[in-house]
Amino acid sequence: MTGFWITLIILLLAAIALFLRAGWRQREAVTGDRDRLNTDFYQQRLRELEHDEEEGVVAERPEMVRELQQTLLTDVPQQDAATIHRSSRWVLLPGVIVLLVVSVGMYLKTGGLTQQTAFVSVQQEYPALRARVMDPKAQPLTMEELARLQLGLRNSLQNDANNLNDWAMLGRLGMVLNNATDASQAFEHALQLAPDNLELQQDYAEVLTRSSDPQDNRQANVMLKELLKRDHSDVRTLSLLAFNAFEQQQYNEAIGAWQVMLKLLPPGDRRITMIERSIEQAKTDAGQQNSQLALTVSLTPQAEKMLPQGGVMYISVSDGVSPVPVAVKRLPLSHFPLSLTLDDSNAMMPDRLLSAQHQVQVRVRISRDGSANPQSGDWFGLSAVTPWDGHQQLAVEINQQQP
Repeated sequence: MTGFWITLIILLLAAIALFLRAGWRQREAVTGDRDRLNTDFYQQRLRELEHDEEEGVVAERPEMVRELQQTLLTDVPQQDAATIHRSSRWVLLPGVIVLLVVSVGMYLKTGGLTQQTAFVSVQQEYPALRARVMDPKAQPLTMEELARLQLGLRNSLQNDANNLNDWAMLGRLGMVLNNATDASQAFEHALQLAPDNLELQQDYAEVLTRSSDPQDNRQANVMLKELLKRDHSDVRTLSLLAFNAFEQQQYNEAIGAWQVMLKLLPPGDRRITMIERSIEQAKTDAGQQNSQLALTVSLTPQAEKMLPQGGVMYISVSDGVSPVPVAVKRLPLSHFPLSLTLDDSNAMMPDRLLSAQHQVQVRVRISRDGSANPQSGDWFGLSAVTPWDGHQQLAVEINQQQP
């Protein structure tokens, strides 16, 4: 930063010197030209007087020569040269001030001083940020700190373009910061240095899979299939291939990859439940599910006596863990016991389908005024959390009153 300011000051001084030099030369040139003209005029008038005297036209030539000399002395002042130069320098001072103000003002407005200062700050922080990210016991970096680390890493790679580990780190930082372009470019550089590195190939395929460009998704699919030929039991490759196929709506391929993963994972692995749900979701999206929840609703005698006129019955199905319903159905009151079915057409959200659940809990509520929100005094019934494979039949008795 010190070198930058020194360079800036030197350039300003050079500009001032050029400005002053040009001003002095112009002033000297103007003064010199005027004096030469006056002298030439004096010499010409002398020759004319001499010629006129020879012709007998002028009789008082000496007196006229004295008048010319006096005029010349008036037009060419006998001043000290140093005094003239000193006055001309002071005349140029406002121009120097204007030059400085305009130069500094233009730089502050368009020269990127803020960015330069921020970049220098990042360079100073980079070693400490890198040490923190490499230390598993250190405090995790914030997103802003990760962005500063990424900038410092980019600058470091300009001086060490063959550092494979830094290119890989830059790519993973791009993934964390959700910058697919930076991540993709970094992994491309890394693969140029290590084209057979499996982890880098998987990272690059993951970036392409996350991309919003269909061409990138197809390229990732081709890469992952090639990797699977090398090692058909690699769980990460299978996971990426399944996700890529699911995103491209190739559901059968996604289901096949997930089913292979289920065979490879050890019993009790936490990923098994998530994979099973993903398979059910893929089957549903592919139209392969035909799940229906058959439900029978009954009333206790006390609840039946208090049925409101014009009441509404709300049926909601949850997974027994989240209070947010998976499926909801609204019906006018009718005769009890009541039999009905619910399926994916009753889903609250397209990404949380009834057919994808492995356990369900059903709540039935009678609303006196038709409100979707529970009111004090409403009668309701709640089933137990029940494992569900898509074909069981449940029964709910309305036997409780909302406090």
